[in-house]
Amino acid sequence: MVLSNAQLISPGFEIPTGFLEIEGGLISALGPLEELPQGREVIDLGGRMLIPGGIDIHCHGAAGADTCDGLPSSLERIAEAKLREGVTTWLPTTLTQPSEKLIEVAGVIAQWAHSAALSVPGIHLEGPFINPEQAGAQNPEFTRLPDLSELRALHEIFPALVLSLAPELPGALEMIREAQALGIVSSAAHSKADSGTLQEAMGYGLRHLTHYGNAMTGLHHREIGMVGTGILDDSLMLEVIADGIHLCDDMLRLLLKVIPIERLILITDSVAASWQPDGESTLGGLAVIIKDGETRLKKDGSLAGSTLRFNHGLKRLADLADRPLHEVVAVAAANQARSLALHDRGHLKAGLRADLAVLDADFEVARTYVAGEARFQR
Repeated sequence: MVLSNAQLISPGFEIPTGFLEIEGGLISALGPLEELPQGREVIDLGGRMLIPGGIDIHCHGAAGADTCDGLPSSLERIAEAKLREGVTTWLPTTLTQPSEKLIEVAGVIAQWAHSAALSVPGIHLEGPFINPEQAGAQNPEFTRLPDLSELRALHEIFPALVLSLAPELPGALEMIREAQALGIVSSAAHSKADSGTLQEAMGYGLRHLTHYGNAMTGLHHREIGMVGTGILDDSLMLEVIADGIHLCDDMLRLLLKVIPIERLILITDSVAASWQPDGESTLGGLAVIIKDGETRLKKDGSLAGSTLRFNHGLKRLADLADRPLHEVVAVAAANQARSLALHDRGHLKAGLRADLAVLDADFEVARTYVAGEARFQR
C-alpha cells in the first residue's frame, strides 16, 4: 500500500509533498512524490499531514468508559476513542484502587490486549503508592505504602511500563530501584517531595514527572520543589496535559521555550468524561462534574483528569511553540517511544511500524493506521 500526496512530518524532517509505502505492517519506503515508482496503486491523502501515530502513555478512559471498570467492552470503547484522536499506542492507566481490584483489572487488560485495535504494550500504574495529602482526584481511601510484592504481582500479569508514585513515601526508593530492574519507568506523582528528595529518587532510577505541575510541590525561590527540579534537571521527562487548564497557555509557552523538546511528553490524562457531554460522571468511585470541557470532583472542585483529545493537545502545543512542526511532533510519539524503549515506532522511517495518523490542516484526524491497517477513517 502506498499513501501519496501527503505532507510527511516526523522529528527532524518534513517533506511538503511526499509518499509513504507500507509492506507487512512496516514502513518500507518514503520520500518526495517525484521519487514514487511508477505503476503503484496509491491512496491519495489530498495534501493532508501524515505523522507518526500518537503514543498516549497516560489515559484512564474516554467515551463513558474507564480502565478500572475491569471490562473488555470498556477497553474497546476507550480504544475506539483513542483511534479517533490519532493514537496508535495506548497504555491503559489505572487509578488508586484496592489490590484485588488492580489484580482483576490487569488480568482483563492482559486477555484483551492481544486483540485490541491499537497497540497496547503495557499499562501505566498511577498509584496506589501516592501521598494521600496530594491525592487530588485519586481516592485517598485506597492509597498505601509501596509494596514490592504487589508491584511484582501486577507486572507479572501484564507488563507495567510506567509506575507513578510518591518518592517521599517509606519504601519508595527501593520500589523505584526494583521497577528499573523490571524495565518499568518510575515517575513522581501525587507527591509532597522537595527538590532534594526528588533528586535522591532520580539516583535510584526515577525518570518522569507525572502530569507535570499538578499534584506536586511548586517552584519557590528558596525551595525549587518538583516543578523547579523538572525545569533544572535535563534527565527528567515531563508529562504535559496540553489542555490550557492543567497548565495555562503561558506555562506551556514557558516550557516550550526553556525545556528541550526531547524532554516533553504529550499526554491526555483523559477520563471517562472525555468525548462526553456536560453532566455528572465518576472517577475511581468519586463523583465528578463535567462542565465546559473541565472535569472536577463534586466534593471540592479539584480537577479530576481531563477531557483532552490527543490531537487537540498536539495542536495547542504546535500553535504555542515558536518552532517548526517537525520539531514539536516529537512530543506525540518519538519521545514516548525513546523513554519507554519502544524502538519500533515513533518516527516515519523505513523498517519501523506503520503506525500513522493523517491530520487535516486544523489537526482533526482523517485516518489512523495501526501496523499498516486502517483502524479509523472519517
